[in-house]
Amino acid sequence: MTAADRPLAGPPRRFRPLRETVVPIRVPVPLASTQGTLALDLEPRHDPPAAASPAGRAAGDVVPIDRRWRGDVEQWSHRFAQAAVEIVGGDRPVSQLLRWTTSAVYADLERRARLVAQAGGHGAAQGRVQPVRPKVLSVRTCFLDRGVVESGIHVRYGERSRALAARFELRAPRREEPPRWICTALDWS
Repeated sequence: MTAADRPLAGPPRRFRPLRETVVPIRVPVPLASTQGTLALDLEPRHDPPAAASPAGRAAGDVVPIDRRWRGDVEQWSHRFAQAAVEIVGGDRPVSQLLRWTTSAVYADLERRARLVAQAGGHGAAQGRVQPVRPKVLSVRTCFLDRGVVESGIHVRYGERSRALAARFELRAPRREEPPRWICTALDWS
């Protein structure tokens, strides 16, 4: 007797009759370009943005800058950033950067120096002895125009690091004075 000829063990199986099942047909519904309250534009953009800078160049164009000019600006922004972190740390008076900042940046530096001095229990700009002093490690510049520079600054304070972002604009305050760099924005993070 082969395996096919043997009787099946157990009770016989009962077969259920097949029922007709209705499968709903899903019709694809087009998605709106904005969904809910997020208002996301899900349509792909095929054309590049057409914004232009004030100089007439398209946004994202490379600004041709001489290497010497770039090096001078990076050195200047490095010295400015070092002075700014020393002001906030209480090593310098804020008045040393009065000439190279806008009134809003100057007021922010003054406020930060005062808050740090209050938190440390000392007076601002006293040149106190500190075990660790802030040090600017690197500066990266991006020229938006020949007279407008944005800098990313890496500051090390002991084991901690901070980042500063600064915007400098080349301005001539009076006709008889040569143009100089002015810090128009300084963001601490």
